[in-house]
Amino acid sequence: MKISREWLQTYFVAPLPDAAVLGDTLTFHAFEIESIEGEVLDVKVTPNRGHDCLSHRGIAKELSAILDIPMKHDPLRTQLPNTPLGSKLSVIVEDVGRAPVGAAAYMTGVKIGPSPEWLKARLESVGQRSINNVVDATNYVMFDIGMPTHAFAAETFKEGGVVRYGIRCSKKGEQLALLGGASVELTGEEAVIMNASGEAVDIGGVKGGMRAELAGDTTEILLSASKFEPTQTRKAAQRFNQRTEAAKRFENEMPDELSVYGIYAVTELVRSVAGGEIVEYGITRARQSTQRHVVVSLQQINDTLGTKLGAADIADVFKRLDLSRMQEGEVFTVAPSFERLDLVIPEDIVEEVARIVGYDKIPATELVTFPQKPQINGNFYASEQVRADLTSKGYSEVFTSVFAEKGERLVANKVDGVRPYLRANLTDGLKDALEKNSRNKDLLGLKEVNVFEIGTVWRGGKEEIMLGTADKGGVKEVPLESIESPAYEDLPISGTERYQPFSRYPFIVRDIALWTPVGTDAEDLLQVIRKEAGSFDSAQDKELLVRSELFDRFEKGEKVSLAFRLVFQSFEKTLTDEEANKVMEKVSLFLKGKGFEIR
Repeated sequence: MKISREWLQTYFVAPLPDAAVLGDTLTFHAFEIESIEGEVLDVKVTPNRGHDCLSHRGIAKELSAILDIPMKHDPLRTQLPNTPLGSKLSVIVEDVGRAPVGAAAYMTGVKIGPSPEWLKARLESVGQRSINNVVDATNYVMFDIGMPTHAFAAETFKEGGVVRYGIRCSKKGEQLALLGGASVELTGEEAVIMNASGEAVDIGGVKGGMRAELAGDTTEILLSASKFEPTQTRKAAQRFNQRTEAAKRFENEMPDELSVYGIYAVTELVRSVAGGEIVEYGITRARQSTQRHVVVSLQQINDTLGTKLGAADIADVFKRLDLSRMQEGEVFTVAPSFERLDLVIPEDIVEEVARIVGYDKIPATELVTFPQKPQINGNFYASEQVRADLTSKGYSEVFTSVFAEKGERLVANKVDGVRPYLRANLTDGLKDALEKNSRNKDLLGLKEVNVFEIGTVWRGGKEEIMLGTADKGGVKEVPLESIESPAYEDLPISGTERYQPFSRYPFIVRDIALWTPVGTDAEDLLQVIRKEAGSFDSAQDKELLVRSELFDRFEKGEKVSLAFRLVFQSFEKTLTDEEANKVMEKVSLFLKGKGFEIR
């Protein structure tokens, strides 16, 4: 999420450090920074904080606590007006599961036109194009406090002198033309905002529709700041390929109260930049929020972190985080603010203390010696022993699919219609793995392919972990529990130093044999061959010789026959026989020029 330092500064009287320092501050105490361009930071907000930190207000709140500098104002701590329901605006939510809060406002006398320069500049700083003063106001509120809002032409919501704003579940097959030109067919799973006629005008939390689009001469508008259920919103955004900024926020669980703050914030901003009169608000909630309390002790905090913080240190952290609390001795009862949905258990509070104090301030402590001998997990131990034994004998471990064409257990949520069962054995998958890998033995540099698998099968009404092997002697499996499990030993550490990916394109194998004088060093000759065969296109310097080795040697009189196997493969395309033949001709000509006789 892009965050403007200039925008953040509006929350503080004291000057903020430059963007680079802010980036370091957030990195070490809160969130990773993807990049910094000028005075704009791209902040990678973690999913557990999406409900309160996908906004400038949220990041300002974090910086206030970390840097210990007060905010001059907090839009989520202002006293909201008490606005009784009237008779001009009706808000009806038919599906409270998909929309726990319905929040709307009706305005008249609005004049749509260009936005003031300050509003344009704020939005452009975070990569948003200015549309008009009303639309820009709705976007500003989203990036400012994190609440997506939307503006509709009120005309289509009017009926009998009343503006009727509703939210319902979509109907399967219902058509909706979206802003931007795309047209979608609804599935019956999405929340939609409907007009007075019951027609869908918006995919709730995702994208607005053309049916109630603002026009240049629109003077009466309906503003929406309703809250939509996260899972259904995410699915709808994916279904219609509409990964909008609104959807990114709604797919996180958001506090119900944010809708209320959002509707008041957007109406006031619209009135400020586009004029008009706020006729009426309409807010309906499916539930009332209750204050959460989390109890944590000073000892619990210090024991968890390995620190020696005092009660005054903890109280200072809570003050900086704007967390209400009561203290009885060394026990704190914390009352998280409504937007901090992530603070639920004592460990959440401990984590807050750690990151505000600073992880670098927590001393390193050696772990105490474990007083007892660790218990042995039979299956885990047997698996480790089997891996060590079989890999030392030249076997490679494979992991085959747990789904099969037939079996005893039918999968409720099928991956596909081809393999709807859980496997009843390992042997079927191992046979397939052995066959596929045997085709690649030259590429792998193996004489024979031997594979094994440790995995679960479902048969006889139970689950069982099996060991399966596949080699030239056949395919077999035995229960893992049949392998003995003595005490743990010190197993050797893997000597592997480097891993590299396989190409997805097929390889080509070519052999070359030649007569050489007795005493010729095969390795020296192989180095010469590698140099000549290493690239089809020296101009591009692309190494295509992926494996080469001596595979045969015999003596006849005063001569020695050496045979080499060369394996070619590209990471960019499928090589042709013509290309392989061309490079082999190049190698042959070079060797003949050195006096070698090609067999």
